[in-house]
Amino acid sequence: MLIDDVKEALRKVYDPEISVNVFDLGLIYNLKVEGSHCEVEHTLTSMMCPFADQICQDIEEAVQGVEGIETVDRQLVFEPPFTPDMVPEETKFALGWDF
Repeated sequence: MLIDDVKEALRKVYDPEISVNVFDLGLIYNLKVEGSHCEVEHTLTSMMCPFADQICQDIEEAVQGVEGIETVDRQLVFEPPFTPDMVPEETKFALGWDF
């Protein structure tokens, strides 16, 4: 399915400060594919993230690079604010995070 291809593309976009991809980090809040259009709602680990512009650009380029996707609507949001609790358990385990 096309949405699975988009998810895989997002797994190639990393937050440079944490070295974890944005999808597995839990930064993708909403992902929808309708036909050849994709909507991505995402956040950053912090509003003051020094890599914000690069991460946003990388997300958009990754999704646009998926075969079958022609248009992308990427929205950066800060509600709800990102917290470590939003990181999936599998990712916490892989990183050795004990919360």
